[in-house]
Amino acid sequence: MSAVFSHGRLRLYLLRLLAEGPKHGYELIRLLANRFHGLYEPSAGTIYPRLARMEADGLITHTASGGRKVYDITDAGRAELAGRADELARLEAEIHASVADLTALAQEVEEGVRGSVRDLKRELRQAKRDVGASLREGLAWQTTFRVGERESGEADTGPAAEVQRKAAGLAAEVQRLVGLGRASAEDLRVASTVLDSVREQLRHILRG
Repeated sequence: MSAVFSHGRLRLYLLRLLAEGPKHGYELIRLLANRFHGLYEPSAGTIYPRLARMEADGLITHTASGGRKVYDITDAGRAELAGRADELARLEAEIHASVADLTALAQEVEEGVRGSVRDLKRELRQAKRDVGASLREGLAWQTTFRVGERESGEADTGPAAEVQRKAAGLAAEVQRLVGLGRASAEDLRVASTVLDSVREQLRHILRG
């Protein structure tokens, strides 16, 4: 936006705004922000030193009102504004083009954010389905193990039973953490990958 207001053009546009009537500094800042639909807003550190220089050059003057300086254009300021009418017209056209570009950019960013949110929601839904499937499989394994204990009347203490107990405990812990909402989508993807790897290793061992 600085290119639009380079080479004294901010001064020219401030004269244009003050030609419409007296205004205090904050009002000038808000008018510029509104002109750019909120996509650009000059800082007080940009506007007030410029106004002070314009007053020193005799283009504007100020009066105190309610603790604020209210600026007004002078005859010298009107003369400069009239002498730069063609430049002001070009400046207005460039501002219009800049606003259009900034608006298009804002829309593109907004669409990108919406797309990212949609992707994240889709990934979360998929992660939820994946973890749900893993939990169902783990809980089924846990249930089978416990039923086997009840049918036999005692808990198996062999290595296979120990593996089953640890797997059941892992399934219960995953279910608890998911229920507490402490797992992010990335955490769930990593956990799912690890569980898949462990399951494949167990199948390989048992088949061997």
